[in-house]
Amino acid sequence: MKASTKLMTSGSISKNIITFAIPIFLGSLFQQLYNAVDSVVVGNFVGKEALAAVTSCGPLIFLLVGLFVGTFVGAGVVISKYFGAGNMEKVKLAIHTSVAFALLSSVILTVAGYFSTPLILKLMGTPDSVYPLSKTYIQIFFLGITSLIMFNSASGILQAMGDSTHPLYFLMTASILNIILDLVFVIGLDMGVAGVALGTVIGQTVSALLSYRILLNTDEAYKVTIKDIKFDKEILKQILQVGVPSGLQNSVISIANVFVQASVNSFGDIAMAGNGAFLRIQGFVFIPITSFALSLTTFTSQNLGALEYDRVKKGAKFGIITAMILSETIGVLLLIFAAPLISLFSQDTEVIAVGVLKSFYSCPFLFFMALSHVMAGVYRGAGKSIVPMAVMFIIWCLFRVSFIVVALSIHRDIRILFAAYPLTWFMSAVVFVIYYFKVDWMGIKKNQLMKY
Repeated sequence: MKASTKLMTSGSISKNIITFAIPIFLGSLFQQLYNAVDSVVVGNFVGKEALAAVTSCGPLIFLLVGLFVGTFVGAGVVISKYFGAGNMEKVKLAIHTSVAFALLSSVILTVAGYFSTPLILKLMGTPDSVYPLSKTYIQIFFLGITSLIMFNSASGILQAMGDSTHPLYFLMTASILNIILDLVFVIGLDMGVAGVALGTVIGQTVSALLSYRILLNTDEAYKVTIKDIKFDKEILKQILQVGVPSGLQNSVISIANVFVQASVNSFGDIAMAGNGAFLRIQGFVFIPITSFALSLTTFTSQNLGALEYDRVKKGAKFGIITAMILSETIGVLLLIFAAPLISLFSQDTEVIAVGVLKSFYSCPFLFFMALSHVMAGVYRGAGKSIVPMAVMFIIWCLFRVSFIVVALSIHRDIRILFAAYPLTWFMSAVVFVIYYFKVDWMGIKKNQLMKY
């Protein structure tokens, strides 16, 4: 199986963005599908406590993983920039530095994730009925975290070189395998949440092995040579300048989400299960958002490397509008069919009621979330990752958490938690739009001055 590189600095802008985004879309769809199957199998064959455990683990996992995954976004931006500029020597250094960072990250995350899980779950106020199940699921997940990290690093390298197709193939393989293993481990072998976690780890391991099989055996510019896997100080500095803010953005969002999850936990396992089931379904709305955000990050960085400013503007406009329309269309369908969709996860009427209530507060405003995430992807591609980090930290973390604390102290109602999300999506969208029109975020003036 041979991968191919693709420059996005010429040709149809919309075609470049869409053809790059479609494989990411399909890969994310399969990934979300197996996440949903995890929850459906657990909710129907193990119980609502197990469903609450599996669906409430996301914020904690992303809190610990998000910082490192964000750094691979930085690596992708650096690789794309040099690839767009035609500097293959720098591309090689950036790729091997990225792999070295992935290996180091894997060790850190395995240890930190496994041993910090009990403490963080206690701090989140996880109910006693759910705690042992959550602990089992998360600790098994982190014992296999190396596979997830290595796959993300390989995906970032391939996508930076314009290849989003092979990561799709590997995600599809992992997803199908995970679904099969869910059925075998949970229904056939009665392993409960441990079976779900083990199936996820095995699927991720297969996708990582397939990814590095290509990188190690190709003759293309993205070839990984084991003896060359090391840190280049100059390249690492560039990767961290873009990647650390992206990672911190992931982390601060996760901190806020962990706090919100703790607040949800305080309403009991029914609220946890209903909210978690809805979030599994809402994940499908996030698919076009992620697809266009990643596509625009690569498109922007490659075209800025080639000094194609007009293409960057047109690409950003097309991607942002398209992502907003797609996400809101899916959101409307989700709002209409919320009850039957949530009933797939649990037949408990109270669980369904919580999920439907959540849909009323989220679905009508999903286009604000799309606008925020996709514009953040554009700014990261331009090397301005501090901007989305700062916006997300101030609005999605500090303001969201403060709003919930104050509002719940006045009136204890789960609807306050649900309302915090659309409110902060709207606020960040406004800030990103103002920044887009008021600031020279592409560095046009700087590069014009450098010509003279």
